Amino acid sequence: MAEKKRYAKAEEIGTDFEEKVLYINRCSKVVKGGRKFSFSALILIGDGQGHVGLGFAKANEVADAIRKGTEAARKNVLSFEMEDSTIPHEVIVDWDGAKILLKPAPEGTGVVAGSKIRSVLEMGGIKNVVTKSLGSNNPLNQVRATFKALESLRNRKEVLKIRGKE
Repeated sequence: MAEKKRYAKAEEIGTDFEEKVLYINRCSKVVKGGRKFSFSALILIGDGQGHVGLGFAKANEVADAIRKGTEAARKNVLSFEMEDSTIPHEVIVDWDGAKILLKPAPEGTGVVAGSKIRSVLEMGGIKNVVTKSLGSNNPLNQVRATFKALESLRNRKEVLKIRGKE
């Protein structure tokens, strides 16, 4: 059984991606002449049709960090399962200290989530879902946990085929 490829490059998918800067962190290093600052950027891209990408990059200038993050996000775009405007089933995922719960919700509920998780789900095109962050509030870990949760989603037909019921 050949499983379909979950991660691809943005160019392979061929849709227009919207990009969003989720988080910028400033780091300082004390050197002989004073403080040296560097920046890290967490970038998200998505098309609203079940594709979303994540890029994390560091540089000495904010603009460079954003550019590098966007390039990284375009290189690994995740395709995930959706059922109408929600997710097919409930999922709980751990990533480092972050623990994320995603639950499908009926039409009209909206995206009930914290800011970083909400951004990932909205960029991916999910309209109705209830989430809860049960662990760390580190933005990078929350976003990576959300990606891991989306990656683990399976549709009903796929699960029935694996179980041999179809």
